[in-house]
Amino acid sequence: MPEFRPSAAPRTPPTAPVLKVAVVGTGGWGEQHARVFTDRTDTELVGVVGRDPDRTAARAAAYRTTPFTDVDAMLEATSPDLVTVCLPNEAHFAPTLHLVERGVPLLVEKPLVFDLAEADALVSAAGRRGLFFAIDLNHRYAEPVRRLKEAIDAGRLGDLVFATWRFGGEPNLGGSRHANLIETQVHGLDMLEHLCGPIASVMSQPYDRSHPGTVTTLAVALEFASGAVGTLLGTYDSSYAYPGTHLLEVNGTQGRGLVEDTVRRLTLSRAGDDVAEVWQAGYFDDEARNFHGTFDRYVDDLLRALRAGGPPPVPASAGRRALQVAHAIIRSGDEGIRVEV
Repeated sequence: MPEFRPSAAPRTPPTAPVLKVAVVGTGGWGEQHARVFTDRTDTELVGVVGRDPDRTAARAAAYRTTPFTDVDAMLEATSPDLVTVCLPNEAHFAPTLHLVERGVPLLVEKPLVFDLAEADALVSAAGRRGLFFAIDLNHRYAEPVRRLKEAIDAGRLGDLVFATWRFGGEPNLGGSRHANLIETQVHGLDMLEHLCGPIASVMSQPYDRSHPGTVTTLAVALEFASGAVGTLLGTYDSSYAYPGTHLLEVNGTQGRGLVEDTVRRLTLSRAGDDVAEVWQAGYFDDEARNFHGTFDRYVDDLLRALRAGGPPPVPASAGRRALQVAHAIIRSGDEGIRVEV
């Protein structure tokens, strides 16, 4: 178990009532949830829920909170203001639906689920209850991405013409043939629509030779509703150790934005100009170059919205939308046709 280390950010007293947060899940990313809600002074981590008693007790001890192996027991004991769900990728539906039915404000990890009917059931059940239901698509909160979004919205790139997303590394195989697309490239599908607007149609070329029966790499041609075009290359046949494992390019009639490795660098160029504008984290800006720091930034927005009684900054419906596009890509690859989304 890693040693607990507080955030490097200055700690200040809370200016609003402290919110009680519980984390469901004791995996690697679940630890990031435990960390962020322990580090903050405006939240209290009131419990960690896990299936394995020893693992759960160890995680709770590391973050100075209470272990539970039953969600309902945790809810009754702690009455949390927010529950976050960080379970294995293909085990999201039943626990999330149970929490929705209990009426608890939720932050869930991506992917929302793998099955579109299950996604509809979750979003619909939360909607009927007016429930705060957020999903963690934290790439939106990387500093280069935020600056690129501002540049696009300000018209600095002109009319968008094409966009490219390339991302992947070692495999994270599960039971699904399409784990790479649904579990990992969900970020790309969300990001491309976040920056360029809705995807109108897709055409996919899958590759499954390294792990027969599982699509570990795929290339997708995209058409946006605006008329712009795009590509997505997602892979489990590469390595996160390689430089440039992630690349995001958005090209317009007046300029181009290039994001490297999500948090590493943004380059903004103007058409016909040899001089570019570059953002990259400075010496003391460790938070801005830390991928896990994108989650801290997201939590800032999320808690602000929760306290105000407003909608989540990234609602669970965004996860449902990414899954809808993913299913169109799957159909395209299976049938060898272009599919409208």
